[in-house]
Amino acid sequence: MRVLHVITGLGMGGAEQQLRLLLRHVPAACDVLTLTDAGSVARGITADGTRVTDLGMAGNRDVAVLPRLVRLIRAGRYDVVHTHLYRACLYGRIAARIAGVRAVVATEHSLGDSQMEGRALTSGVRALYLAGERLGRMTVAVSPAVGTRLHQWGVPRRRIRVVPNGIDVDRFAFDPAARAAARTQLGLPGDAFVIGGVGRLTDGKRFDVLLRAAALLPADVRVLLVGAGPRERDLRLLAARLGIAERVRFAGETGEEGVGAGGDVRAAAHLPSLFAAMDVLASPSPEEAFGLALMEGLASGLPALYSSCPAVDALPAGERTDSAHCASDPESFARALHGLHRLHRRDGYRPTRHRAVPAAVRHYDITRSAGRLMDVYASVLAGPNQEVNP
Repeated sequence: MRVLHVITGLGMGGAEQQLRLLLRHVPAACDVLTLTDAGSVARGITADGTRVTDLGMAGNRDVAVLPRLVRLIRAGRYDVVHTHLYRACLYGRIAARIAGVRAVVATEHSLGDSQMEGRALTSGVRALYLAGERLGRMTVAVSPAVGTRLHQWGVPRRRIRVVPNGIDVDRFAFDPAARAAARTQLGLPGDAFVIGGVGRLTDGKRFDVLLRAAALLPADVRVLLVGAGPRERDLRLLAARLGIAERVRFAGETGEEGVGAGGDVRAAAHLPSLFAAMDVLASPSPEEAFGLALMEGLASGLPALYSSCPAVDALPAGERTDSAHCASDPESFARALHGLHRLHRRDGYRPTRHRAVPAAVRHYDITRSAGRLMDVYASVLAGPNQEVNP
């Protein structure tokens, strides 16, 4: 089976990293085409042995990219075209249909109640999305919550399949040596209580809530933010205004190269090592499509506080260990974090005490997600239950 993945960009982001992980586990011959921004994830995918082509699209309305996309699909003789993210889903579905490929799958990675990929869900955005969706055969939702939202929008249930995001559980196993190395490089005291936040530094992630909560906590509390984005400067300024700039570390984007040397905070880019350096993971984002970073933190044995995490909500109530819901405001997070900080101090400095991995994390093992995606491919290749409109 030959599969072409079409994605809007391949800079650092959750959907982009999930695609890279899936490519390692899906038993199909795959190529990747990015409309723009062949960034750090593109380099990683190429290093893994998968071909990446960058179309260099100039913007959302650069329709000149469409005939090139059609030619590439035809030349590749692909059995399935799989699109990811809003712009790629629109252009990729159109190009696939023109090229004669009917087995078109799209994954919806980032549909919230009021926004999609950071853009407000206006009537125009919704109408264009639904027009493009009718050109495919199946839309994959990364959580039951996203599947429900798609159906509420008007996507028929028969055209929706839930394939949860997957994680490489063993990769996140806690390593005390990595914890010590990461804390040394980041300038974090060995006995500090470190609150972690992982994700793009955008308005929707609400890391400002985390900084305001930290300002209400004792002086031995530190904050470690992992990610990059347009709001980094604003968050740095906020930390300074709150008087906690010296207690906040910005680790930048994450990658595979491991914790670097020489004291460069930005070189500490190996996510499992950064999770190891934390004592709790906090996610104040009020809208998530899945909650991948939170599940990875749980795989590292961290307790987690979250305002939105469909991945946890989809688990049986008795299996939601080491995670707790928290309203997305500074006072609520401060109260919850204060209780964890008090336990941390009461028990003494024992960085391995909380590193047991909840059994439910295995529910999202990447091999299970890859297998379910292959089932989707087989389904669309077999033909739709009812032919889509041409």
